[in-house]
Amino acid sequence: MTYSFSTYLPYYRRNLRLAFPVMLTQLGAALVGLFDSIMVGHYSTADLAAVSFSNALFFTVMVFAMGALMGVTPIVGYVVGKDEGRMARGESNEEITSLLCNGLLFTCLVALLSLGLLTPCIPFLSHFGQEPEVVECARPYYILIVLSIVPFLFFCLCKQFLEGLGNTTVAMIITVACNLLNILLNWVFIFGHWGAPAMGAAGAGLATLIARTLTAICFVVVMFWRKEWRQHFIQIDRRMVSIPDIKKYIRIGTPIGLQSFVECFLFTSSFVFIGWISKETLAAHHIANQMADLTFMLATGIGAATTIRVSHQLGKGDLEAVKMASHASVHLCLLMNTIGATMMICLRHYLPYVFTEDEQVVEIAGTLILIAGLLQYADGLQCIGAAMLRGIQDVRVPMRIAIVAYIGIALPLGLLLMFPVGLGAKGMWMAFVLGLAIPAVFYHIRFHRQWKRLSEGQKG
Repeated sequence: MTYSFSTYLPYYRRNLRLAFPVMLTQLGAALVGLFDSIMVGHYSTADLAAVSFSNALFFTVMVFAMGALMGVTPIVGYVVGKDEGRMARGESNEEITSLLCNGLLFTCLVALLSLGLLTPCIPFLSHFGQEPEVVECARPYYILIVLSIVPFLFFCLCKQFLEGLGNTTVAMIITVACNLLNILLNWVFIFGHWGAPAMGAAGAGLATLIARTLTAICFVVVMFWRKEWRQHFIQIDRRMVSIPDIKKYIRIGTPIGLQSFVECFLFTSSFVFIGWISKETLAAHHIANQMADLTFMLATGIGAATTIRVSHQLGKGDLEAVKMASHASVHLCLLMNTIGATMMICLRHYLPYVFTEDEQVVEIAGTLILIAGLLQYADGLQCIGAAMLRGIQDVRVPMRIAIVAYIGIALPLGLLLMFPVGLGAKGMWMAFVLGLAIPAVFYHIRFHRQWKRLSEGQKG
């Protein structure tokens, strides 16, 4: 078969149709963090460092929990692809209803585990080597965002379930609306408007808790409003509780969660280590990380579309479409990475002023944003490679690759470059580039080997 732009064009369109709402959803989530940082940064440098430090601890667990729930999409997507005709007619599918029922139970387990890991950190925030002023600002903010994880995880379940069904638009609408509310509440609670006290970082935490709670409520309301989704809720029966289904979520979701965890742990621990240098360096690191997160959200949108498309085509047994959809996502990701990297590199001396007027922070952040721009290709390609493998429910080997790359190589290298070599925060960002490039290569090699194995098995 001859491959050309016209050959891939239908796949670009289908992938983008699914990816665009997810991009906006993820971008909206990243923008909330961005506006938190901008507003808190203009309140005080200590509060900005406190938000950075708190989120570093919180997101380590949150990312594992989100990753575990990402297993819902390929499991549901495979069933949808296998029974596409019936689903297109809007007929009830008891297997999907059972998956939702057991997905709710799985989410409860993940939420309890998350609270069990995050809550004990509260009395020990002062033991992470941060400046006392930062810890004092961090404690109330941290408590509020820990409380927000419960509604957020139920939102994630609904989002991943609908993505498995092939709908990515609802999450976009709800997320954008609630994120706009979050930004408004930030303005009210951080600076003390409309009669509210000026709360600084704690105000940002309160705004996040309110917005995440409303996000979960809105999602449940919408799913009950639409008939074809409501039927999955109203047909849930306790007899559908299935230990094998829950074990399947654990078997698929846990490696995805651990893979996400070790990547996040690399970045999270960097906040702790960089905080040992100075609060200005930590604030600059946070700014560079925020900019990298914005472009990464675009890659995760394409990745989510990839998982959906691959799982649907796998369910139908169309392995050629599996390969084409995957390759189309790689092309789209490279285009997005090029745009993001160019903007970050060209604007690196100006972007930090959006967050702070502290000249020392601005100078450090400019250098880190330059390296973050170079990071985009490795970060985007590892994201798409992992999504391709999730689509075919291959999750254990990618998890092992991630552990070796992030914890075994990148983190020790970053510490070496930071302190003994004396590069400071720049050294850690250089280690990020290598740490993300390794899985980017091996995930794609693994996918093509697995695709070949599936193809040979189908022919045999």
